[in-house]
Amino acid sequence: MVTKKPGKQRKAFFAASLHKKHRFLRAHMSKKLSEEYGIRNLPVRKEDTVRIMRGDNKGTEGVVQKVLLKKSRIYVAGVTIAKADGSDRFYPVHPSNVMITRLELKDEKRKKVLER
Repeated sequence: MVTKKPGKQRKAFFAASLHKKHRFLRAHMSKKLSEEYGIRNLPVRKEDTVRIMRGDNKGTEGVVQKVLLKKSRIYVAGVTIAKADGSDRFYPVHPSNVMITRLELKDEKRKKVLER
């Protein structure tokens, strides 16, 4: 993004294609992981283990259940909210408010990114 204008910045963010939005869903890695791989942050993926660092659920650690690219949110196991009928549903969390504590390394492409 080259422009400084806030309106154009917002438009570019919300109109971005999904493969570009995936880059916006980055989260810091724990100190241990950061030192191990030499990378400070990484896009959050399903089945990564994260710790929530901000908000009402601060300190909660859980596995990422779903990544919502269109809404720029993630669902974390154990972070729920009660609906009016009494049932629970996942509470959407922004990736900037979490820290990755364990990586899911089943994907070969992700392993290559970490080996760079």
